[in-house]
Amino acid sequence: MGYAMSRLEIESELFDGSKVTNEAGSSTRSNKPLHNVDHEIAQLTNLRSGPHERLRQLMPGKQQLPVSPVKMLAGREGNYSGRGRFSSADRCHMLSRYLPVNGPWLVDQMTSRAYVSQFSADGSLFVAGFQGSDIRIYNVDRGWKVQKNILAKSLRWTVTDTSLSPDQRYLVYASMSPIVHIVNVGSATTESLSKITEIHEGLDFSAADDGGYPFGIFSVKFSTDGRELVAGSNDNSIYVYDLEANKLSLRIVAHTADVNTVTFADESGNLIYSGSDDSLCKVWDRRCFIAKDTPAGVLMGHLEGITFLDSRGDGRYFISNGKDQTIKLWDIRKMSSNTSCNVGFRSYEWDYRWMDYPPQARDLKHPCDQSVATYKGHSVLRTLIRCYFSPEYSTGQKYIYTGSHDSCVYIYDVVTGAQVAVLKHHTSPVRDCSWHPYYPMLVSSSWDGDVVKWGFSGNGEAPAPMSNMRIRRRYYY
Repeated sequence: MGYAMSRLEIESELFDGSKVTNEAGSSTRSNKPLHNVDHEIAQLTNLRSGPHERLRQLMPGKQQLPVSPVKMLAGREGNYSGRGRFSSADRCHMLSRYLPVNGPWLVDQMTSRAYVSQFSADGSLFVAGFQGSDIRIYNVDRGWKVQKNILAKSLRWTVTDTSLSPDQRYLVYASMSPIVHIVNVGSATTESLSKITEIHEGLDFSAADDGGYPFGIFSVKFSTDGRELVAGSNDNSIYVYDLEANKLSLRIVAHTADVNTVTFADESGNLIYSGSDDSLCKVWDRRCFIAKDTPAGVLMGHLEGITFLDSRGDGRYFISNGKDQTIKLWDIRKMSSNTSCNVGFRSYEWDYRWMDYPPQARDLKHPCDQSVATYKGHSVLRTLIRCYFSPEYSTGQKYIYTGSHDSCVYIYDVVTGAQVAVLKHHTSPVRDCSWHPYYPMLVSSSWDGDVVKWGFSGNGEAPAPMSNMRIRRRYYY
């Protein structure tokens, strides 16, 4: 449909026309590309994480291998690129070799299930939310000291999601209720108890046309400018809340089943992505609603419900985690205006909350799959497991990582689809995980109550093959 909604932040001078290769160590899967590597996403990934062509020439005859750190440093000192410094892509080429696969080291251990764990945008804070009402904010720069311990107000079932404001002054948290609460993170009070030590202001997402029925919120996100919140709910709707006006500004009956995940596509706030148990991803353009509750486009490809979406931040690409045990990469320029494709009825009974995925369904394909690539190996069962692009600053977003029902964290190469690492420690499903925006550090949280951090190997080499990796449990109190 020719959508080019926002500026792609690309350094065009970095383009060297070379192919993208898997730099992050060995994999149990084939490195054969899932799709044609000439697809634009492969080229964009190469722009962000591939070294300058003249630095590649330091390794004659080995153009497809990553340039070693020593060669990269020698090339910089010799000014091979003509810049006298590393470009952002050179930096990513260096840093993306050092995956956070060593450890883990214990950050915290609770007696209730961890549902949410996320770094702040600058990596100085880390937020973890638990089923037992606790939301803890850790100061990463001060040795992971608990900066604020929030006891969630009016909790129903669990803390389903949290979001920090862009200025890191406020945190919102949601549960299976139409009320989202907002807390002042910057206050001096460590123990945050509603109406006792602090005020947890309630933001009512109920709308006049929702029939008066109570609903729960699965997903909530701040806009980039911090002026709005977007939320997805189990009444099939998307809600947008205007924080300056302190009122609900938009309700969209978006899907035919629970809206498990929503996110803003980019910094403009005009585009919203949504994913639902109806197995569809939808794109909503707030500038041009053609008709009430009509999306700008629909993306088909998942065979089961969608648990999470993460935007690449360019208004064009995003990924989704699905209950069909796959992650899919999407280009919104491939979206259609309707869901005319008939998937047909499945020949098996299955509920992801308590049943394993049927073996006969693992090789099924959507007849009208519009995704760019599919990633398999992890498990999406029991809970709304989350997936993300790796950080742009340190990796050029060349990886996708996800939690898993089998208690592991999986890291995939975006272009080849190869599993480059599997992190094993937890004893229960890993619902959420978060990669530090600047450092090779990843934190995973699980239903076993553990919040642990992983780091890079530190020996100057890329990670060893997974068959040789021996991940041990380490506890530091």
